[in-house]
Amino acid sequence: MKKLAYLLVFGMLATFAVQAQERSAAAPVITFEESSIDFGNITQGEKVQHIFKFENTGKSPLVISNVAATCGCTVPAWPKEPIAPGQSGEIKVSFNSAGKMGKQNSVVRIYSNASEPIEKVSLISNVLPKGTK
Repeated sequence: MKKLAYLLVFGMLATFAVQAQERSAAAPVITFEESSIDFGNITQGEKVQHIFKFENTGKSPLVISNVAATCGCTVPAWPKEPIAPGQSGEIKVSFNSAGKMGKQNSVVRIYSNASEPIEKVSLISNVLPKGTK
């Protein structure tokens, strides 16, 4: 009887695993051209921005539900409409170095229905005092 119970449990787990793989195989996939940009030295108070280009390389529409930065000095803008398979999109990220000094790594998290539900991109810079560069 125990063997039968184990077989039933194993069979159910295997079925769930196959179904999960099938769902993830059909899921959207965000493929970025680059995941970070390094601006090098910038002067305190300088504003820099970058556009992170991506493609939905998955098999179903990609929906970005939210994009969040690690601090208020970094502001993202993203497409609100679904991105069809094979189509491209852009996430524009601005960084304001006012009040910052030294090495900065502003991380932006992208939340979506993709196979990897949280992706990250980052803006890297070294903020120097005004009057140096």
